[in-house]
Amino acid sequence: MWSRLRDDGRARRLTLAFVVYVAATAVYFACASRQTLTEHTPFNHFALLAEGWLKGRLDLGGPPPGYAQNNDFAEVGGRWFIVFPPFPALLLLPLVKLGGSAVRVQDGQFFLWLAGIAPAVLFLCIEKLRRMGLTGRTTRFSLLLSLLFAFGTVYFFTAEQGTVWFAAHVVGTAIAALYVLCALDAERPVLAGVLVGVGFLTRAPMLYAVPLFVFEAFRVSMGGQANDASVPGERGLVALGRRLRVAWATIDRRRFFSLILAFGAPLVAVLAIAAWYNRARFGDAFEFGYRYLTVLWRPRMEKWGLFSYHYFGKNLGVVLTSLPWIAKAPADPRFQINAHGLALWVTTPLYLWLLWPRKWTRVHWALTLTALAVAVPTLFYQNTGWVQFGYRFSNDYSVFLFCLFAVGGFRLGPLFYATAVWSIVVNSFGALSFQRPRFAKYYHQEGSQTVMYQPD
Repeated sequence: MWSRLRDDGRARRLTLAFVVYVAATAVYFACASRQTLTEHTPFNHFALLAEGWLKGRLDLGGPPPGYAQNNDFAEVGGRWFIVFPPFPALLLLPLVKLGGSAVRVQDGQFFLWLAGIAPAVLFLCIEKLRRMGLTGRTTRFSLLLSLLFAFGTVYFFTAEQGTVWFAAHVVGTAIAALYVLCALDAERPVLAGVLVGVGFLTRAPMLYAVPLFVFEAFRVSMGGQANDASVPGERGLVALGRRLRVAWATIDRRRFFSLILAFGAPLVAVLAIAAWYNRARFGDAFEFGYRYLTVLWRPRMEKWGLFSYHYFGKNLGVVLTSLPWIAKAPADPRFQINAHGLALWVTTPLYLWLLWPRKWTRVHWALTLTALAVAVPTLFYQNTGWVQFGYRFSNDYSVFLFCLFAVGGFRLGPLFYATAVWSIVVNSFGALSFQRPRFAKYYHQEGSQTVMYQPD
């Protein structure tokens, strides 16, 4: 094994990625509740969906089981459906088949086994950026960032849950990391297209991650300027505009469009499957079923829709300004966390560095625009992510943000390491306390979802 670690080759990278997977998975299992390890979760929607498929049904065949508390199920014409994107259910299908029913599958434990994949593949992504000459760092830096992602972001508490909402993030984040690995240098266009497709069938915002591959396909199809990482004195839009003008004159259009076709064909095929699935369930290829959810806030969806500017201020408030509540009464706990979750910069201050990159590389714009394309639509969504410890929707684009940090040329001084420790401490608390009865007093949950800040 030690000989594999001496050379900077593929075997070394895969070995270290496996080490990251083992380390992350071991911690995730150590922090998991006993119920997660030994029982099915109360919201095992993906296992129920797989059970329905095995019975030849697209609906549940009856009302949801009582233990699921009718939480996020859709009812149409007396039939009950699970409307979450179905790819995680496909992963559970063999276990449900072997177990004989959904309730005999420890779905939470299954997703714990998958949770270490995202940090491990992120390590490979950062290593690929290093080999492309974009980070200026060593492998130790790649390991540091991958472990900081595993334990210093909201992914940590997400990995511990196992329930339907969080399981989708575990699978979706792994897919996002695999997509970045395939999309860099437009190296594997077909697989990249497949990954965006199954990512969409896991977490819908993943569909907006397309810009990364398009940018990379454009870049590798250019002539002599393809490897021009930066130009002295040029930053931001000036540098981008110059590169686009040069690229327009030098691009190999045949190569570019062949890459786009190889990427787009499997993606379109997966989208066609999703359209068929929707039509088979609801009679409309573009109906995903969320408007049929039997939830208390259904009236707001009927009034404002699933996506609306109406929700933007509330969502942005959670991302940027949601802080712990400090108690005044002696009998109250010292602090409480609103069920809408903590602000993104509170759980992971590392993201603040991204506002002032010290170096612009040739993939910087691709990663930035991709992260924005994935993040912004969620700000118009009817739900903040409630109930959560931190802003869980950031899992959809956190891989892109960490890759941006890797190529940003930041100085890793005392402030960085202090905030890294802060991130690990804060997110460890979230992983060990969220949805645990013993720590319920530290969370404020109010059913109307309208209370955003601590009342006066």
